[in-house]
Amino acid sequence: MRRLIRHPAAWLAAFMLWFATLWWLSSRVAHFPPALDFRLSDKLLHFGYFFAGGILLAAFLYRRRPQQADWRKIILFATTIVALTGALDEWHQSKVPGRSGNDPGDFSADLLGALSGTLALRFARRLID
Repeated sequence: MRRLIRHPAAWLAAFMLWFATLWWLSSRVAHFPPALDFRLSDKLLHFGYFFAGGILLAAFLYRRRPQQADWRKIILFATTIVALTGALDEWHQSKVPGRSGNDPGDFSADLLGALSGTLALRFARRLID
């Protein structure tokens, strides 16, 4: 298991699965269980999902060259790519019948989640070393 965690391809595959799952979820009409249906619950779910995406992409970038990791570049690049994925997701949702998209609040939650995820990995990177 430890060897898998150290392999960058595992993190890239996990990120690609994260992206595919996002696309699939965004292609469906959202039905929240009653426990998750509260004010701003969708923002919390966006934040959490994009937090995970930020971790996965940052982990891939870090594990490519852990000895020469430039965390400023990793954080900037991973946050940008995951946030752009959020923008693409909002556009995609606007094209799905029964869904609304292009919500600035959702995109803000995506951006903050992505940044928080990359920063969390930065400070917890020993878990994947």
